[in-house]
Order: sequence, then C-alpha cells, then structure tokens
Amino acid sequence: MKSLNFRWAINEALREEMERDERVFIAGEDVGKPGGPFGITKGLWEKFGEQRVKDTPLSEEAIIGLAVGAAAAGYRPVVEIMFMDFITIAMDQICNQAAKMRYLYGGKISLPLVIRTLFGTGLRAGGHHSQSLESWFIHTPGLKVVMPSTPYDAKGLLKSAIRDDNPVIFLEHKGLLRIKGDVPEEEFLIPLGVADVKRTGKHATVVATGKLVHTALGAAEQLARDGIELEVIDPRTLSPLDKETILNSVRKTNHLIIAHEGTKPCGIGAEISAVVAEEGLDFLDAPIKRLASPFMPIPFGPLEDALVPGENDIIEAVKEILK
Repeated sequence: MKSLNFRWAINEALREEMERDERVFIAGEDVGKPGGPFGITKGLWEKFGEQRVKDTPLSEEAIIGLAVGAAAAGYRPVVEIMFMDFITIAMDQICNQAAKMRYLYGGKISLPLVIRTLFGTGLRAGGHHSQSLESWFIHTPGLKVVMPSTPYDAKGLLKSAIRDDNPVIFLEHKGLLRIKGDVPEEEFLIPLGVADVKRTGKHATVVATGKLVHTALGAAEQLARDGIELEVIDPRTLSPLDKETILNSVRKTNHLIIAHEGTKPCGIGAEISAVVAEEGLDFLDAPIKRLASPFMPIPFGPLEDALVPGENDIIEAVKEILK
C-alpha cells in the first residue's frame, strides 16, 4: 500500500487507463498544460501530448458534445466540467443524448464516456460554485452516477467507470481533494453498484455520501464513547444503488439515518428512505431520519457552513431515534 491524496489517486487512475487503452483521452477547460483548475490532470499533457489531453473552449455544451460523438465513434473520453454547477449548460447533451443513445439504437452502439465534475461546499464560493446536483442525474435512466469518498475508492471506481460501456457521471467533492488514504501499489478495480461498510456497528445505520461519510465516521467515534455503535455505509455508486447492503444493515441495527449534502426534497436520501420503507419497513424500530441541506440556494462566505449536516446533527439524530 502507498499513501495518496484524493486528487493524486484520480490522476493515477487516469494515467494508468490512458497507458492501458489508447482510446482513452481527456478533454476539458485547462486540463492540458495547466493541469486543470485543481491540479488533478497535472503531468498528463506532458506524458500523452495534446492529442490525448485536450484543452477545450469555455463551452460545456462543446465539451459534452465532443464526448458523446467520440464515445459513439469508439473512443473512451473522460471529460471534465470544472464545477458541477456549470453542468446545467449541457443538460441536453447529457440527458437527452448520452443517456438515451444506447437505448434508442437498440443496444447496437456503446457509449463509454465519463464526465468528471467537482461538486459540494467547502470553498465558500457561493451559489454558482458549490451545489450538489447528483439527484438530477440519478433520476435519468441510462446514466450511472458515482460519488467516492476516499482515495482508494476514487481510484478503483474511476478505473471501472472508464472501462464501462455506459455514460458515467463521476462526482468529486472539492472538500476531499487533500485527504489522504492507503491505495494498493498493484492495479485494482472497484465494481460500480457496490456499497462499502466503512464502519460496523449494531445500534443504528448511517448511510452517508461524499464528504459526509467522514462526518458520519467522526460522529461514530464520539458516540462510541457512550457505548453507541454506528454502522456507516457509503453507497459509492448512487445509480445503480446497492440496496442489498443497506437493507442488510438496517435488518441488523433496526434504525436508519441518511446524510447527504444535496437539498432534502427528492434527494438521494428520499430514494434510500423509500427503498427501506418498501422493502424493509418491518426492520425498523423508529422512523427514518434524513439529514440534508435546506431547500435554499447556497449563500456566499461563512453562512455556507450552517447548511451542511455536521457531526452534532448526526449525533442528535441517532440519540433521538434510539430513545
């Protein structure tokens, strides 16, 4: 094992897949010689050249249009949208073209493209650079949606996403880019659609996504001092969702809290709640608790900090349902 931070785990996955398959190429704003706005593609332009690490115009429509056409022609593009907020400009290409093309052609073509984008709060950058819009894409048939929380998961999932024959939205939380974790020296893949139990416990299940996985683990450490053992589950892939792992955990703990950064109405927490209510209602000894951002735009500056659920919110929710 070696220690890598989140951003270099992604960089390493990109490099390895480009070395393995010459059909893989990167495109996006400043991803070439500058190495991307967050340094994630640093060094790849020098290694693979401008034909495979392509700077694009400042046009999200053009970036995704390029990816759709290239994927349909047999390439495996990995394109970057600098901030997830800007992905809205390319919704037609993503949801009406990329997501539907394989279905509309009766499976006669593949569409192996990955759209990497950075999301979430943490930079206090206001309402146009801080959103978590994953639910829009979870709701779109034909797309796979991936959200890693550790360097290990980021590398293994990205490699699988690049090899997948369907379009994948790959979400990287800006607040996780510097976190470090152990990553195997040898090649490894993490299959899409498989959740991970980050901590085992018996009193309550917390399903958390993205940066809130670490928040949940912090809450679990605090509660353990009081003899309360949380089981923390990271879905890792939001679509397709690993329902079995979640249901098995709730069957064991009989309590469920869901924590995510997107707004509460119709978020991933609503979908997980519905799955458990439909398929595991008898497992529950208390109502499900959802912790999410309030239904409002993200304010600029330090006011942002009050939106996202924190460790104390999870602790209070756990104690409430365990009464």
